[in-house]
Amino acid sequence: MQTSFGVIMLALVNGEPKILSLRQCLDYYLEHRKDVTLRRTKFELDKALARVHILEGLRIAIDNIDEVISIIRNSYDDAKERLIERFKLTDIQAQAILDMRLRTLSGLQREKIEEEYNELMKLIAHLRDILNSEHLVFEVIKEELLKVKEKFGDERKTKIKPAEGEIDVEDLIKEEQTVIALTHFGYIKRMPIDTYKSQKRGGKGITGIATREGDFVKQIFTSSTHDLILFFTNKGKLYKLKGYEIPEAGRTAKGTAIVNLLSLDAGEKVSAVIPIQNFAEGKYLLMGTKNGLIKKTALSEYNSGKKTGLLSITLKDDDELISVKLTDGQDNVVLVTRKGLCITFDEKDVRPIGRIAQGVIGIRLAEDDEVIGMESIITGSQATLLAITENGFGKRTELDEYRVQQRGGKGVITYKITPKTGELVGVKIADNTQDVMLITDTGTIIRMNVSEISVLGRSTQGVTLIRTNDGGKVVSIEIVDKEENEE
Repeated sequence: MQTSFGVIMLALVNGEPKILSLRQCLDYYLEHRKDVTLRRTKFELDKALARVHILEGLRIAIDNIDEVISIIRNSYDDAKERLIERFKLTDIQAQAILDMRLRTLSGLQREKIEEEYNELMKLIAHLRDILNSEHLVFEVIKEELLKVKEKFGDERKTKIKPAEGEIDVEDLIKEEQTVIALTHFGYIKRMPIDTYKSQKRGGKGITGIATREGDFVKQIFTSSTHDLILFFTNKGKLYKLKGYEIPEAGRTAKGTAIVNLLSLDAGEKVSAVIPIQNFAEGKYLLMGTKNGLIKKTALSEYNSGKKTGLLSITLKDDDELISVKLTDGQDNVVLVTRKGLCITFDEKDVRPIGRIAQGVIGIRLAEDDEVIGMESIITGSQATLLAITENGFGKRTELDEYRVQQRGGKGVITYKITPKTGELVGVKIADNTQDVMLITDTGTIIRMNVSEISVLGRSTQGVTLIRTNDGGKVVSIEIVDKEENEE
């Protein structure tokens, strides 16, 4: 608490003013609730007994229905007295019979009378138990308070923040370098940098991170606790988290499901994660969509105070955001389609546009085709383009084989698609220092070093990387850092 204030808990207790402690306030409140519960129960009991008394009279009337109707019809103004005298009824019971129309009285059904009578007798027994048991009284109070909590106990709708000019909460958080890991199944966690260094691995410590069965780390990077992490989804939305907002976890913990940190809609999933220190000038976000659109927007355009669901690109209903890259505007762009076509063009051919714009045509697609991957090629890179098909075939191709074209063309063949190979499911820029993970729709995962995959020409069908004899199809690929043996 930055400010302290006093509270005088003065109350009237049995007509006498007293200063109470918090415990005394709660005790007197419970005594009040107990008194209210007892009085209400007594009232409900009296009401139920009164109704039972009337029902007992109606039961007598049902048993002697013909005689009751005859007395009422043949009486002048003494029907009540005659009913009381004949059937030993009370004044209230006789009046209840007389207040009913003859038509209703003659149609009374014993089953309904008996059902109501039995229910009331159970209620009366319950109410008497409450009046005779303090424990049951407190059970009633507890149940009522839980209902109040359920009805009115919503989460705080406002956030307590320091006043203008006061200290910022972020200033209280130590700035330090951390390792952030995101898994294939969408679990994320933050680890101290010394944990990462102590693993004695040649890579970035992927094997030192425990994951659930069938899961693996697909992206790992270092970031300051004060850096900003950008999350882009397939629906074209941008979510932001500070590094310290990602929960810290130990080396053996699987992390936190990312859906618990981001307010994702149904069917929305993270397509790209990009850490940045600030929204620097001269940096761009390059986005590619399933329908072949490409968009380049200055990073500074996304410097908005809104953290939840900021629109990063406008998409048509049948389109999705598949990839986002942070560039300096000088790279080449590669778009690859499911039917094995590829186009490479200079990023300068894509002029920067606004944050919510739709983008421009990157590649013209056939009617039954779609883009499955976008990569940016840094000038002078020695990497290769790795392509994997749904039937487990794959190959690498030298980047020099892809001549730079004008944006908006149909592209060139990058993979010879046959019924044997199946269509392409993923492409990545990769080199010999990395591993590739292949994931099938039956849950099979295989990991291999990129250097083990043959380098072939563009118009070839590749080699078998994984056998899908179980009828499964490769659905996704991920590039991860090479895992070396411990020293």
